[in-house]
Amino acid sequence: MSKGSDAHSALKHSAELAELADQWGYKRYWFAEHHSTRGLASTAPEIMIAHIAAKTANIRVGSGGVLLPQYSPFKVAENFRQL
Repeated sequence: MSKGSDAHSALKHSAELAELADQWGYKRYWFAEHHSTRGLASTAPEIMIAHIAAKTANIRVGSGGVLLPQYSPFKVAENFRQL
């Protein structure tokens, strides 16, 4: 997130960037899980994946990192299977 930005703006900018990447022919757009970092708004990659996948047509959206020790592996598998 840029300084002075809010969550709504960050989601909007992420979607705009993904839409451009899709138009430019990029094949993949990945998210990773980050916590306690002021400049990043990606605490739940599975939510970001659903949001971006709904706004793009061809690009493959996925996760490059989930903090598995923090969750039940079964729950993580179910969340991503749902996507």
